[in-house]
Amino acid sequence: MKDLLKQYFGYEQFRPLQEEIINHVVQRNDCFVLMPTGGGKSLCYQLPALKFSGLTLVISPLISLMKDQVDALRACGIKAEFINSSLSPKQITRICDQLKDNQVKILYIAPERFALNDFRNFLKGLPVSLIAVDEAHCISEWGHDFRPDYRNLSLIKELFPETPLIALTATATQKVREDIINQLRLQKARVFISSFNRANLRVSVVEKKQAFPKLVGLLRKYRNESAIIYCFSRNDTETIAADLRANRFKARAYHAGLKASDRAAAQDLFIKDEVDIIVATIAFGMGIDKPDVRLVVHYTYPKTLEGYYQEIGRAGRDGLPSECVMFYTYADTRKHEFFINQIEDYSLQRRAREKLNEVTNFANLITCRKKYLLKYFGEELGGDNCGGCDICESWHNDPEPAGFEPEPASRIEDYNKELFEELRVLRKHLADREHVPPFIIFGDTALAEMAHYLPPDEESFGRINGVGAKKLEQFAAIFLAVINDFAQKHNLTPKDIPEKKRHNLLDF
Repeated sequence: MKDLLKQYFGYEQFRPLQEEIINHVVQRNDCFVLMPTGGGKSLCYQLPALKFSGLTLVISPLISLMKDQVDALRACGIKAEFINSSLSPKQITRICDQLKDNQVKILYIAPERFALNDFRNFLKGLPVSLIAVDEAHCISEWGHDFRPDYRNLSLIKELFPETPLIALTATATQKVREDIINQLRLQKARVFISSFNRANLRVSVVEKKQAFPKLVGLLRKYRNESAIIYCFSRNDTETIAADLRANRFKARAYHAGLKASDRAAAQDLFIKDEVDIIVATIAFGMGIDKPDVRLVVHYTYPKTLEGYYQEIGRAGRDGLPSECVMFYTYADTRKHEFFINQIEDYSLQRRAREKLNEVTNFANLITCRKKYLLKYFGEELGGDNCGGCDICESWHNDPEPAGFEPEPASRIEDYNKELFEELRVLRKHLADREHVPPFIIFGDTALAEMAHYLPPDEESFGRINGVGAKKLEQFAAIFLAVINDFAQKHNLTPKDIPEKKRHNLLDF
């Protein structure tokens, strides 16, 4: 498995729980995986897919994300396809022919596609070795993102009784977990729960006074880096995006009221690093797999902690330090309550109010925010100081006298910033040429390692995290030319890259 990990994905080590889950799946067992965004969930089915002889079917609600995931797999030398409503009938027929000829390893489909009788019958005729249900919380009415089409997935076990099934989600309370397990008939499945603590994220709440100047100050700190700003209304997104552009920021609004083509264009510009800032309603983010978002701001506080956790989870998926800021004023409660009062079902209204109270409690804390957030998801955080929220930082305690052990981060901090920028420019140029987002070429962590170790040849370049066999063959010469030229010009000596590095936070 480690050989496959290095060969295709370019990594030496698994993250916590990954190896255990993968071995369990390879032995043809069902499992339920609860792992935070950025924890490396996708690898839990992508690696077994390479080991199985047949097809791995991935059911995902994120149509906008499927293309990125397929591009990323192809860039690693894996035969992957997707079928969804963005394709023409002719394109779908071509992919179905490839599936019949066993030419596809991983197929992504939307739940709506699985709901079609003809398509289900077509799938039954294929050698399906593994089925993965991504964003599995969408099947639960108790979840924050229920999708009726997911209810059809309860048929999976009936149609494919011998095929192992893996359900994955990043956010699920105990109630939602039980619902997913019941709906997908996973009663005998093993449950894997990873830590919800994202050690690289700094979480803070600031008073919503002079909010726009505070926002500009934050964005200046992250100039030319990717940021997402969540707002309450469509009107807010348009106004703030326009005001940011007037302050010379590259910002675009994103909300459900825009034409589909305008939404797709905004998302595409953001993913391709043409636009740095997306100002959005919660309609944005589910289809974003961008690993280098450095800042997430909630301009209006969110209505649930599940939503909040999922939205801040879009920051720092590559394991590098990133910031999550919530602007809070009690006055915004009235906005939320107006909509809660429109809910006719009393029990649903009561539940929405309880969830809102959890968020206001979180905003008003005088104790560790991460401790409170993790406890909400059923996890106890050791020690008294997380070292990663505004409350704990204001105490000045050293996290290790407090008995808190931070998760080890694999980040390289003393890399050459000038070379890093040159490599970013090169990456952008290659990405545009290949018509893919820059992170599909290499993540920021890989570029930081290149700018730290200065690998002089292919052998050492191959040891950089994220450099698998296909990328070594495709990109080594181009990147080495820039690295060696820079090293020569500035009289810099390459550093030895350890054979086995401890890597916990990688951008799979």
